[in-house]
Amino acid sequence: MTTRAGQEVHQGIGSAASSGLQSRLTTTVARWVFALPFAAFGVLHFAAGEAMAGMVPVPGGVVWIYATGAALVAGSAGIITGRLGKWAAYGIALLMLTFIVGVHIPGLGNPETQQMAIGGLLKDLALMGGALTWAGILGQTGR
Repeated sequence: MTTRAGQEVHQGIGSAASSGLQSRLTTTVARWVFALPFAAFGVLHFAAGEAMAGMVPVPGGVVWIYATGAALVAGSAGIITGRLGKWAAYGIALLMLTFIVGVHIPGLGNPETQQMAIGGLLKDLALMGGALTWAGILGQTGR
């Protein structure tokens, strides 16, 4: 026979353990899962900069590829470590907005690239929203 008080204590212990796991999943793991792909894309910008230069709609091609690669790696590192994390997340959000305005919106006007442009626009819009969410979270923690 289990008493009501015993059930409450047992549930409290379970919920504390669950809360600790949830906290780790929604902070550390989520930060890594969100930020690590940006670092990977940044490294790819350096590895394939020359090949990607043709996608840049403004003069300077490869310079912009390397600059965005550096921004992606720096933003990722800031979000993962929390060091200047709020500003790193704002930087990632601004970079996503730049991709939306500079790459995806112009691509909507070309029937050959329209479908990819829509997909890229929606993806980067979602990533921008995630980055702004992390900016808010990291800003509350003082990071």
